This record gives sequence, structure tokens and C-alpha cells, in this order.
Amino acid sequence: MAFNKNQIARIYHERAQHYDLTANLYYLFGLREFAYRKKAVQALSLKPGDTVVELGCGTGLNFHFLQKKISPHGQIIGVDLTGAMLAKARQRARRNRWNNINLVQSDAASFGFPQRVDGVLSTFALTLVPEYDRVIQNCASALPAGKRCVILDFKKPEHWPNWLIQTYARLTKPFGVTLDLAERHLCKSVRSHMDLIDFKEFYFGAIYICVGAPA
Repeated sequence: MAFNKNQIARIYHERAQHYDLTANLYYLFGLREFAYRKKAVQALSLKPGDTVVELGCGTGLNFHFLQKKISPHGQIIGVDLTGAMLAKARQRARRNRWNNINLVQSDAASFGFPQRVDGVLSTFALTLVPEYDRVIQNCASALPAGKRCVILDFKKPEHWPNWLIQTYARLTKPFGVTLDLAERHLCKSVRSHMDLIDFKEFYFGAIYICVGAPA
């Protein structure tokens, strides 16, 4: 059974202190998480001075990649459900002297987008949100025509044997991922509310990047 919102908040509150370290452990299984994050940021097609909203920003693991694209003249709005994760993100911003980051504690489904948005990013987060379709619809409404929403997330691999899928599920469960989430078809929602620009699979079909843009 998928975790509810309160359970997800509790999971990430408990994991916040050591989240970055545990995320790196996926490399032991050949999952090149930071390479996928970099690809997702590249897919946004941001330029210097842009404003980007990151839904489920966590500890700010994507901030470095985003800063390279938007420059100090742009703005990052990081949104997360969990205050403990945002505290780590705030420390990261302070440590790197990034003064163009605004952090907001909010559920992704109830977040109010600013008037100007040049891109929306979500990495390994949106599939955990029960109201993902509403979130994607809100992204489509907030983005100007041609600006991009990029989702990097997990999915159930189509051609893996069941024993391997079960092992994969056990590895990702500490991050709130369960097999029930396979029924949450984020790319279908992107197709419903935007033009689908690109879709790519990685890690033998277990991870994907989906890119949409309002017409």
C-alpha cells in the first residue's frame, strides 16, 4: 500500500540528516542518480536569469546543476513538504553562498506558483504525491507556452522478472517508494495537460525522464 502524506513527511523527516549519504548508496547498484539529475536539469532548457520551481527539492541536490543554468541573476524556488529536508537545503545554499534561492514548505498539490515561472522540475518526488495529476495540471497553468516541466522518477520496469522487481522495491521502500506507485502514471497526466516533448528510460526501464510543455 502506498504511503499517505503524513507517512511520507515522517519518512523524510527521519531521513533528512543522512539523506545525501543514503542517496549515494544507489551507486553501489549501478544507479547513476546524479547523472540522471543532471540530464533532467539539462532538459529544462533554462537560460541565465530564469526562475525555476523545484517541487520536492529535498536537501537541494539539484541546486548546483540549476545554478549553472540560471546564473546568480536567476531564481530557484525550492518546495518541499518536510521542514527537516528544507533545513538541509538551506544549509547547502548558505554554504555555497547562493543568495537566489527561496525555500517554501508546502505540499506540492497546494503550492501557489509565482507569476513568473520559466521551468518546473521534480526529481524522485512527484510519484509520491497522491494528487500528482492536479500538480501537473497546475504546472501547465503556471508555465508560459513552450516552457518546460521535467519529471525524473521511478517506475515499475516492464521486462524485469518478479524477483528482481521485489528486490528493487525493498531497496527503494526506505524512500517511500512502493509497488502501488506503479499505478500512478505521471507521463499520462503530462500528455493530458501539456504537449509531451520527450520521454527517455534509464536503468533498464526503472527510471525515466518525462518532458512536457504547454502549447
